[in-house]
Amino acid sequence: MRLTEHTDYALRVLMYLGANRGRLATTGEVAALHGISHHHLTKIVNELGHAGFVETVRGRCGGIRLARAPADITVGDVVRHTEPDFNLVACLDGRARACPLAPACVLKGALCRATACFLESLDGIALSSLIAPS
Repeated sequence: MRLTEHTDYALRVLMYLGANRGRLATTGEVAALHGISHHHLTKIVNELGHAGFVETVRGRCGGIRLARAPADITVGDVVRHTEPDFNLVACLDGRARACPLAPACVLKGALCRATACFLESLDGIALSSLIAPS
């Protein structure tokens, strides 16, 4: 399984904000630090704000900060919110044409169980554990 660039950037933003809890950060500084398009990162931060991970402060002295404590944000929560789907093969999305192997196939179930284990593992990783103590 491979996470999208969108999820990668979302996790980077949250880690940066968690490591800099004492102040407001700007999307510009996070974008410059990681070499990410400022416009693209703004969209990600907006989504993180709507999901309750990030709080945005408007105005000249505004910026962004975590909306919750790093210990209360899990990687699993973020991944579930930012990934478009977890369909490892076409037959999992429900739109694929009927597979001739379907009556005897156990791959679909195995992949669903593997995905559930993957997400369960990510649920055990708090943002706070990804941030070095300052």
